[in-house]
This record gives sequence, structure tokens and C-alpha cells, in this order.
Amino acid sequence: MSTVFEPGEYLDRLQRAAQFTQAQEITALLVTPGPDLRYLTGYHAHALERLTCLVIPADGPVRLVVPELELGTAQASPVGELDVELVTWQETEDPYSLTARMLGGPGRGDRIAVDDRMWAVKAIELRAAMPEAEQIAAGVVLSELRMRKSQAEVAQLQFAGAAIDRVHSQVAGWLRVGRTENEVARDIANAISEEHETVDFVIVASGPNGASPHHMASDRVLQDGDVVVVDIGGTTAAGYCSDSTRTYALGTPSKSFLEEYAVLQLAQSAACAAVAPGMTCEEIDSVSRDILTQAGLGDLFIHRTGHGIGLETHEEPYIVSGNSRRLEPGMAFSIEPGFYRPGVVGSRIEDIVVCGADGPIMCNERPHELAVVD
Repeated sequence: MSTVFEPGEYLDRLQRAAQFTQAQEITALLVTPGPDLRYLTGYHAHALERLTCLVIPADGPVRLVVPELELGTAQASPVGELDVELVTWQETEDPYSLTARMLGGPGRGDRIAVDDRMWAVKAIELRAAMPEAEQIAAGVVLSELRMRKSQAEVAQLQFAGAAIDRVHSQVAGWLRVGRTENEVARDIANAISEEHETVDFVIVASGPNGASPHHMASDRVLQDGDVVVVDIGGTTAAGYCSDSTRTYALGTPSKSFLEEYAVLQLAQSAACAAVAPGMTCEEIDSVSRDILTQAGLGDLFIHRTGHGIGLETHEEPYIVSGNSRRLEPGMAFSIEPGFYRPGVVGSRIEDIVVCGADGPIMCNERPHELAVVD
């Protein structure tokens, strides 16, 4: 799988960003290293104290402000193939004033949108360089673009999903009575690194630790009869994230747990099947939540049903009560209901789903049945 998209993909994103900026009556977007810059240009720049900043005016040429010593790196990235002017600055220059001058010294009434992941110190310096302009978060533009994945992005998410599925296919072999959660987590992390560019997180939550959705891993020793929640994810070379949870058991659990797990399976599969254009995020949340509530497990489902995913593990749209946003083709998110009995046990099933024109497109294919390890 290619690590970058064709130049046309990035040019289209830049054009749409400028159009959204103009429609929102924003003077310019300012984007520093992070997922937004990578989305718009393919440039995976490191966030450093020196300012690198993509400048997208509502009307005018797109420029990338870069330190002189970073010029070669920027040119070697996909930016070098785009219609983006590279503007360099020397160590003794003020890049924030340079950026302001490029915009004609925005005055009162102008609105400058800075990316949501910009370092606070950079946002403060940019505000000082443009004191008459209103500064707002750029999520109003960039989140709208990023949550609607192109076909090429959907392919990247499917690639990432298949990679994490291959890791989950090995997990049962590492779960053994007498091993610690940390020992299992190290095996999983090694496998993720073989399938991905980076390891993002490894949750191995056994027994009572499973009741904490974000437990991660500890020195707790796995015991016979434990239920183990394994939630794992990484980032591929192309920058797209995987995220998948399966529940395992060391030996056959109690009859009551098996009955509850069957309800969880039903809730998760029903929510996945309900994904379609026009459905709201909160309606998808209700599908899984109502099934668990009817079985008496609603109070134990203590988080949203899902989160968007792409260049970040958590991004728009969020599948949660109160979010009336309607799903559109290309929106990608997790479906991950669970139930958690404090101090006793927990369980969760998670897949990444893309809203297709005719229904759900699944990015994970591992079985949903409880994986019982003898």
C-alpha cells in the first residue's frame, strides 16, 4: 500500500479547504505540523519549536512557511509536487511577522483560523503578530473535510484494519495463566510494529481490570477464569489508524457472563448493520444502547458507542447521544459497545465501520464470538 496519495488528491483537499474557508467568512487557515497538515499536503513534518505553517487564504495562493534548514525535507515530501509556494525564513528572522505580512497584516474584522492541534505558544505568537484579527479554531473547516473520507482513504483504513486483524489472530497464543498483562502487551506491541509504522496503544485488561475501559496493562498475573479485554491500535506508513477490540477468556466463563456477552454481540452487530446515509450519530448509539438497556446492562455501558477515525484514532464524527449529525458516505468510525462491572469484569467488541452509499463497509473481519483460550 502506497504511503502517499496522488498529487491530485492533495490538490483537491487544498481547493476544498479554501472554498470552505471562504464560505465560513474566514480570512485564512494557518496549519502547523500535525494530522491537518498531513491531510492537506502529505507533509509529515515533525512538530518543533521552529515555525512551519501552511497558509491557506480564502482568496490567493497557498504558501508553506518553513525554516531554511527544513526546505529540503519539505521539497522531498508530496508538497514538492503541489502548487504550493515554499517561503523560507532564517534563524534571525521572525516567522510569525512573516506569516502576518503574507496575509497583508490582517486587521479588525478579519478571522484567522488556526489548526486545533497547534501548540499554544505558536497560536499565541501568531495572535501577537496579528492583534487586530479574531483568532478561531480551524476545526470548523478541517473537521468537515477530514470526516468525509475519499475512496483512497477508505482503502487505507481497510488496509489498517486488516493489519490489526492479523495481530488479533495471534493474541490467543499469548494469553496464558501465569503471564502478566505487561508480558502479553509486549508481545502484542511487537506484532503491531511488524504490521504498522507505529504502535499507538495496547490495552490488556484482565479480570477486574477489564472493568476500566482504558486500563492499558499492568503486572497483574493472568488467572484461570479471567475475562481479558484486548483493545489495540497502530498507525500505518500512510498515516491511517487501526483500532479494534476483542474479548478473550481463559477457560469457560460463568453462564451469566456468556448470556451477557451474547447480548453485547447482538448490540454491536445491530449497530454496525444500522450504519447508512441519513442515520444520525445518536441513532446509531441508541441501537446498541437500547439492546443493552433492555437486558439490564445499560447502566454498565459507560461510554459512547464510537468515535471517528482516520489520521487520528479519535476524530469526528462521534457516535454519541446528543450528536444529531447525519451520516454521509465516507464517514468512518468505531462501533464499540461494552459493559463494565466495577471490580469484577468488563467486555467490549469494536470494529471500524465506514458509511457506504448502500450501508456499512467493514474494516475488520475477525470473529466476534468470545475467544475462549483453553
